[in-house]
Amino acid sequence: MSHSDIPEFLLKSMIKHALEEDLGGVGDLTSRAVIPDGITYSAKLNARDMGVLSGMQIAEIAFLMIDKKIEIETCLKDGSYVKPNDTCMIIKGDAKSILMAERVALNFAGRLSGIATMTSAFVAETKGTKAKISCTRKTTPGLRLVEKEAVRHGGGSSHRFGLNDAIMIKDNHIAAAGSIQKVLESAKNFASHMTAIEIEVDTLNQLEQVLNYGGADVVLLDNMTNEDMLSAVKMVNGTMVVEASGNMTLDRISSVASTGVDFISVGGLTQKRRRAGQVRMSSDPAWAPTNHQATFVRIKFA
Repeated sequence: MSHSDIPEFLLKSMIKHALEEDLGGVGDLTSRAVIPDGITYSAKLNARDMGVLSGMQIAEIAFLMIDKKIEIETCLKDGSYVKPNDTCMIIKGDAKSILMAERVALNFAGRLSGIATMTSAFVAETKGTKAKISCTRKTTPGLRLVEKEAVRHGGGSSHRFGLNDAIMIKDNHIAAAGSIQKVLESAKNFASHMTAIEIEVDTLNQLEQVLNYGGADVVLLDNMTNEDMLSAVKMVNGTMVVEASGNMTLDRISSVASTGVDFISVGGLTQKRRRAGQVRMSSDPAWAPTNHQATFVRIKFA
C-alpha cells in the first residue's frame, strides 16, 4: 500500500539521535582504521523474507545525514509487498560513510517492516467485514511517529496519536469522577465541536448507561466476549462508532470482525517484543581498493 512520506524535518531529530548513539564521540573506529580514504562501493538492501516494507524513507535520510554525496535509488517504496531477495534500495558512495549509517538504517527498516508485516496479517483477517485494524499508544518511547506510520504501511489505521488528540474516557476516569453520567456531562461541556469523545465500557450494562446519557461519539468495548460484542453492536444500532479492544490476538480477529464492530485496536502491533532486524553483509571475494564493488545487505523482517 503506497503512502505519502512523512515531512523529513519531523524525522531528522530522531534519526540524528540514533546516529549519534551508534557513532559515539569518535565515529566508526573499524572503518577509520582499515578502509583508506576515497574507497567507494555500491550496497544493496535486499528483503530476506516475504512481507510489507517500511523504513525506506528513514534509511535514505540516515545515509544522507552522514554524507550528502551518497547516491540512493529507492527501488521499492514503503508499503510495498516484497519477497525474499527483492532489492529495496541501492546505495552508492564513500564506503566509510555507507558503513557508518548502515546499522541505524537497517535497525529502523527491520523493526518497522516487522510492524507493517504483522499489521498486514491482522488486516487480512478482517476481509469481508467493515472492521479496520488500529494501533494504540503502546509504542516505543520516541518512535511513535514512525511505528504508527509502519502500521499504515501495513494497511492499518491509528487510534489517538497522543493524549491531546481526543477525549478518551476509561475506567480510571469514571472511578475518579464518580459515574458514567458525570464524565459524559463534563466531557460534553469541555470538548470543542472538533473534539471526539470516546468512552470505554466493560459490560452491556455500562453500555446501556452510555446510550441513555448520550454525548459519546465512539464506544470502546473492552475485553468483551464475542457474544457480548455482537449484542453491543445491535444495542448501538449505528448511533456511535464501535471499537473492540483487549486480548486481540491474530487467531481471534476474524471472529471479532464478524460481530460488526467498526474498529479493532491491537496494542500488540507496536508493543509485542520482536526480534531485531538481522543483517548480513558480504563483498565480492575479488575486492580490491580500486574497484567499485557490490555489497549486499539483507533485511530480516523482525
